[in-house]
Amino acid sequence: MKKVVLFLALGALIASCGEKKEKKEGFEVNRTKTETTKADAESGGVPVDLDNKGVGPIKNVEFADEIDTELAAKGEATFNSVCVACHMVDKRMIGPAMKGVYERRSPEWVMNMILNPDGMLKEDPIAKALLKEYNNAIMLNQNLTEDQARELAEYLRTL
Repeated sequence: MKKVVLFLALGALIASCGEKKEKKEGFEVNRTKTETTKADAESGGVPVDLDNKGVGPIKNVEFADEIDTELAAKGEATFNSVCVACHMVDKRMIGPAMKGVYERRSPEWVMNMILNPDGMLKEDPIAKALLKEYNNAIMLNQNLTEDQARELAEYLRTL
């Protein structure tokens, strides 16, 4: 029995070492692995851009050093009632994961995307890239107020 197993193992080794060359007509595709940064991987290959403020009514957002817990609690309630249909905190879903969003986007961009998704998808290069990355799943306008968008922005800081 040992001889049969040894013979089969030796035969498999010899067969796997041999390289079979075939002449193929047509074209050949060579794929090379490209390096991606951790941020690119997390954002689905969409570039990180903290300078882009987006298209919409928000031109400047100043965050205090300390998180406003009352504002964040209101933002969490809005997130749980409106945003969870497409976004999870730490997983891709229909839309991007929200955890660490301010490592990829400016607060102004985030708020403009919340308030003006139609304009952003038409004019903003990052929003267009995200649309493509997420299989053309359009972010719907939830008709939130600027105050609600600010509350959401504060909640996103807690993630």
